[in-house]
This record gives sequence, C-alpha cells and structure tokens, in this order.
Amino acid sequence: MYPNTATETESLIELIEKNSPKVTEIIKEYIDNHDTSKMDEGVRYYFNESDIVDRQIYKYENDAKVPDPDATNNKLPTGWHKTLVDQKISYLAGKPIIIKSKDDEDSALEAINDILDDDFNDTLPELVKHASNKGIEWLHIYVDEYGALDYIIVPSQEFIPVYDNTKRKNLIAGIRYYELDDGTVKIELWDDQQVTFYEDSEDGIVIDASYEVNPQSHFYYNDKGYGWSTDEKSAIPFIGFKNNEEAVSDLTFYKRLIDVFEKIFSDAANNIEDIQKIIYILKGYDGTNLEEFVTQLKRYRAVKTDSRDGAGVDIKQGDVPITATDSVLDRLTEQIYQAGQGVNISTDKFGSNPSGVSLQFLYSFLDMKADVMERKFSKALKQLMWFVCEYLSITQSKEIDYKNYSFTFNKSMITNVTEQVNNAINSMGYLSDETSLSNHPWVEDVQQELERKRQDEERLGDKQEPLGGAEDIDGTINQSQTDDSGSSKEDKCPDCSGRGKVAGKREDYVICQRCGGDGTIS
Repeated sequence: MYPNTATETESLIELIEKNSPKVTEIIKEYIDNHDTSKMDEGVRYYFNESDIVDRQIYKYENDAKVPDPDATNNKLPTGWHKTLVDQKISYLAGKPIIIKSKDDEDSALEAINDILDDDFNDTLPELVKHASNKGIEWLHIYVDEYGALDYIIVPSQEFIPVYDNTKRKNLIAGIRYYELDDGTVKIELWDDQQVTFYEDSEDGIVIDASYEVNPQSHFYYNDKGYGWSTDEKSAIPFIGFKNNEEAVSDLTFYKRLIDVFEKIFSDAANNIEDIQKIIYILKGYDGTNLEEFVTQLKRYRAVKTDSRDGAGVDIKQGDVPITATDSVLDRLTEQIYQAGQGVNISTDKFGSNPSGVSLQFLYSFLDMKADVMERKFSKALKQLMWFVCEYLSITQSKEIDYKNYSFTFNKSMITNVTEQVNNAINSMGYLSDETSLSNHPWVEDVQQELERKRQDEERLGDKQEPLGGAEDIDGTINQSQTDDSGSSKEDKCPDCSGRGKVAGKREDYVICQRCGGDGTIS
C-alpha cells in the first residue's frame, strides 16, 4: 500500500510520461467513477425541477400498488433553492470586483484590468451560481487563435481533477470529457506541459485522429508552443472555484426541508381541489346505477327516490385544516431560511424602517455563508492572477509578480439610506472629505464627486455652505455666510417662502432656516 506501492494517480502520471496504451484504461476508469448525481441534483432544484415534480399517487388494485392516474396530484415546486442561491449571487457578486496593486505606480495594472474586464465581472456571478449548485465549478484558461488570453467555464460534470498525494492540494492533471451534438464523446487529458486529445469510439477510448498535432502544447504564441508550468510552479490551466471546504452544494443543507415543504404545499392544494368535489350519499335511490344518478342530477337537478322512510340524498363536504397547514409551512419557512443561511425578506421583526444595526443582523447568516465562499474564491482568483501575470510576462517580456495584486468583493445589501446620509454628514469635519464621501450612499465615484464639489466652490464662492447645512459641526452659524455683509436683516426665502437672514456682500441671497437653501433675492 501507499507509500510503498504506486497510487492510481502516480500510475496515471507515469503512463502519461511513457505514452503507454494503458493510459486510456485509467482514463475510462476515472470517467466511470465520476459521480455527478449531486451536481445534477443541485442544478435541477435551481431550475425548479425538484423531486415533487416526479411524485406519483398510488392506489391498490387486487392487492397490488399501482399508479392512480385519476387522483388529484398537484406537483408544486416552490423555487426555494433558486431564491437562496440568487440571494448569495447578488450579495457577493452583484457588483464588480476591484483589483488592487500594492504599488502606487503599477504599469501592468491597466493590462490586467483589460483582461479581467466587464466580461469577467459577468462570468463571476455564473461561477458563484454553479459552485453553489454543484459544490465546485471550473474555469479553463487558454490563449485564443489571436494570441489573447481568455477563459471559459467548464461544467464540473465534464472535468475530473487529478491531485497529487499531499492532501489533495496540487492539481497535477485533469480529464475533460464532453459530448458533441452528434453523440460523439471527446476526451482531453491535460498534464503540466501538454494536452492529449482522445475520442470514445466503439473500440473504446482512442487517440483523436482529427488533430494534426496530438498531443499539443497548452498554448501557442508567435508560433511557439508553451506549457503553463514553470521551474517554480506546476500548473494545469483549470481553476476550481469551490463553494466551501467540502465542495458540496448549498442544497445539501436544506433539501429535505424543501421536499417536506413542497409535499405539504402540494397536498394542501390537492385537498382544496378535492373538497370542491361533493360526495352524495344515496338512501332509497330509485334507479339502477350511479351513472344514471349523475345524469339525472345534471339534467333535471333532481333525483327520484322511493317512498320509504329515510330515503333521500345527503351531501357531504370535507374541511381543509388551513390553520394547521399554515402553521407547519410557516415553521418550515423559518427552518429553510436558517438552514440555507438566507435573508427572510418577509419578516416583520424589525418594523417598516429598520436601523442599520437591525439590517446587519438580518443579513448575518447570509454574510457568514458568503464569507466562506469569498475565502475560497479569493484563493482561486489568486491562481487566475498567476496565469494572467505569466501570460503578460511572455507577451510583454517583463516580470510581473502576481502576489502584488488582490481582489476586493463589493457586497450588496439593503441599507437604511437616511441613516447612512446622516452619518456621512455628521462625520464631515472629523474625517477627510474623501473618506466621508466614500461612505455616502449617493456617491458612486468619489473622485468625480470631489471634483464637482471643487467646481461648486469656485462657482458659488462665499455662498457655499458645509454638507450639513448652514451650521458647522459645532452647531454655530457659518461666519462667512452671516458676517460678510455686517447685516442682520431677514427676508423671504425665494425657495420655500420661509424666513432667513440676508447674506452676501451685496445682500443678494437668503440663508433660510427652514429649508437650508441659499436662494438668490430677485
């Protein structure tokens, strides 16, 4: 046994190096053992194809259990998994990430941002979605036919990672397999220097004869073949974006709760639908069969009975336990949000205008879940940066250290805007304008806003007042607005018709105490 005997991974690498025919046997074994059932399950639930849609209702015929096609069978998926996953996508990757450099003057940063541009910010939410559904998703790095670095998402169902035997940290090979529209299965075996193309045929896995050069280098630039590996790092151009340490789907933690919720919800719909079907109890019916009874009832709105005592038709209609059903569904709703670490937007615990602290508490579970994914994604993004820097080193002939760069996620959450504005105003004078404006909810570009403020100051001159209004931070009236004219006159505000002090050297505008305006007197 290991370490005295070779593992399957070591055997595969040895066979690749020797170009042995037996490599196809190990590839087939890897593919046959690649279990994608949990991945497919997460995708199914995301697209509202949960287990309830396949539910059958049975009956017994001659002591045998058989499907009952006539039974009321509502199958109502509720989209719980999609709701929870989309919350995480929007919260973690709804806004573009920011790439920062340790160096203030970094000539390579612009080139890096050109590669990881808006297309990548559109790709990142997809990686979050797929990793949440499947546990892990793969990003393939390649150089296109024009010599540009590019990337594409490879479904985890189509990629098998081969790790070394040191705690499964280092990816030393990868098997990608996928089916074409005509049913042909293509297979790619990637090692640290090249890729070999195979095809699954009637004779088994064979070398793909459609490629003139097979195997090939990882990529070609200026007609020269390159492998991504260097003296310091062995690299396979596939990056795993993990959902969590165990690389399992979010669905793992609440699937059973969703199944129970949808079963009760569907059964309640069945009961309501069935209750509308009235049950007739016939006593002394003067007819031959039930079909005749139904026909008479529909046609004549009457039923003929005999003259015996007690003869007639009784009507029975059941009751649906609505209160009990609602109670169970409400309890399940709370449990699903808790197990799924989501935000229950319908909660009324915090009132109609919750404070910032209350909103942070409301988002606490989602924030914890997102933090775990952010940690895993940051590690993957660091690997992506390594590929970008290696590519730029080759194409621009200069050394670029990938460790100089970091990624910042801009998380999104509902906030109390009024509270944020007031906090930003109250901080003016204690913090720099740049810091205060960066925390103001209405400011998207701080530098642009600072430039606008500078232009306002030049245009308004001594009319310009602090962000908080006519009063300074200490509560005193701004002297530049009241003393420059030496006047204590009051006049009507042209904006709100309130009263305010006349100001300005020419006494040409009013500082209004009601609206805080500085309307010009006409």
